[in-house]
Amino acid sequence: MQCRLVVFDLDGTLAKSKCQMDEEMSAILQNLLKTKSVGVMSGGSYSQFQKQFLSSLKCNDNNLLKNLFLFPTCSTAFYRFGNGEWIKVYAEALSEQEKRKIFDAFGKVFMGISFSPENVYGEIVEDRGSQVTFSALGQQAPLELKKEWDPDSKKRLQMKALLEKHIPEFEIRIGGTTSIDVTRKGIDKQYGIKQIEKILGFRKEEIIFVGDALFEGGNDYPVRQYGVRCIEVASPEDTKREVLKIISGQF
Repeated sequence: MQCRLVVFDLDGTLAKSKCQMDEEMSAILQNLLKTKSVGVMSGGSYSQFQKQFLSSLKCNDNNLLKNLFLFPTCSTAFYRFGNGEWIKVYAEALSEQEKRKIFDAFGKVFMGISFSPENVYGEIVEDRGSQVTFSALGQQAPLELKKEWDPDSKKRLQMKALLEKHIPEFEIRIGGTTSIDVTRKGIDKQYGIKQIEKILGFRKEEIIFVGDALFEGGNDYPVRQYGVRCIEVASPEDTKREVLKIISGQF
């Protein structure tokens, strides 16, 4: 079945971790928006989407923006463009009690593995409203340090296994370069795809997902589990090549 919607991860897929997209990626996405609808799903907050994605997309064509759908914090929220502005469709906010439980679980895990980084750049555990996110070296850590910390995801897989013992009622996924995302059970990127089907009317067979964390335990993996066609990439440069194939009709 012909692809009508392409959904992307953000960090490591459209842009380097916590960095803006480059001009070439912006131009490629705007070309894609002329023929396909586009979704972006990421562990980042909506404010991070504004800073990292929308500001670098530099798209002033409202007709194109109507084809763009944003799913921050692993699809716990959904924004779409209408009447000249971005409108929140839903947000699955965590309660204060749920957040405390998640923060406490991280504290226990840190003690259990003696986690104490020498240098920290910003918050290590961040409340994103509908998601709590761990960033090993802090939210603003330099990209080169982040790449070195856990390139094979083994450290985070160990932490994930420990977290699951403390808070089994929550969804825990690895994302980004040094991150672990925690949401309510069942609310993940697969949930986002199901909301796309329900709210926007796309069929699963009409969707292609592009991401770098499609491995088991990664925050893109639930999309693969659901049976959506997936393209695994290792960098934004990989993504550019794959999107050009989509634009040329190879998918």
